[in-house]
Amino acid sequence: MEHALVIGGTGMLSGATHWLVQQNYRVSVIARNWGRMKRLIDQSEKPSAITPVLVDYCNVTDLRSEIKRIIHENGEIKLVVAWIHSIGKNALPIIAEVISKNSKNKWRLFHVLGSSIDLKKTVRDVDIPSGCRYRQIQLGFVIENDHSRWLNHKEISHGIIDCIQKDAPLHIIGTVEPWNLRP
Repeated sequence: MEHALVIGGTGMLSGATHWLVQQNYRVSVIARNWGRMKRLIDQSEKPSAITPVLVDYCNVTDLRSEIKRIIHENGEIKLVVAWIHSIGKNALPIIAEVISKNSKNKWRLFHVLGSSIDLKKTVRDVDIPSGCRYRQIQLGFVIENDHSRWLNHKEISHGIIDCIQKDAPLHIIGTVEPWNLRP
């Protein structure tokens, strides 16, 4: 069973988390809210395949410790799906560093980003360690019947799954243009 890590996997990424479990991954999920974590586990076809990691990713000391713990318990992390808010700017570098130091093999990082993010700047700003295959997923919006709306959780999870399957360096879910039509 390969080991995956999902940051933000109890909310809009819950469908992707469940899909990873169905693909026979052992999935560690970082979250702060036990109620949402419990709901995610209760809805899983294989609850024992989900390892809850209740940590605030802004607390870098605890985050580092928890990443080391789950690697020790579940083995090398082969795949990461990371939806990290801007307040957690130090989280991704710490996660990548700890995974790389504890990996003998290449691993994939799917970095989920908002619609207004400058992708080129983000890829320059992210310190991508050797052995990491970095992928960007940008969340856009949907234009329907002359109006627009944000993506729903199901559409986001389906887009994440599609990106993991295609393993493309860049994947846009929905559209980000024309910018003036965003909701």
